[in-house]
Amino acid sequence: MNTWLSVALAAVGGLMLTWLLVIAALLIVRPRGSLFTEAIRLLPDLLRLIPRLARDPDLPRGVRVRLWLLLAYLAMPIDLVPDFIPVLGYADDAIVVAAVLRAIVRRASPHALNRHWPGTDDGLAAVRRLAGLPAATTP
Repeated sequence: MNTWLSVALAAVGGLMLTWLLVIAALLIVRPRGSLFTEAIRLLPDLLRLIPRLARDPDLPRGVRVRLWLLLAYLAMPIDLVPDFIPVLGYADDAIVVAAVLRAIVRRASPHALNRHWPGTDDGLAAVRRLAGLPAATTP
């Protein structure tokens, strides 16, 4: 029984350490300043954009797989930071979306982002800033 308890405590401690490392990584890759508030404000349009990009056959398979994994993460009822915590509960979703969007835009063309964006032009400009792109590109 003593060995079993030690293993259980080690497993719980390892899970907590992993959770803290993931939270620290999210804080490192989070958008700075007003980009963070823009990410939260744009979350509904981003949630419509992600499935559109995931169904685009012109994008590389690895990009589409990342998008489907992101959708699965967003659909899970368990988050890194529970949603009932004001502001911070949805902040982890916005940070994860922004980080994945940056990686995806680097692998796929920014034109796919422009083509599938469901929101306003101002929203697209904000998403381009979140993804580390210039505000506008030439076609």
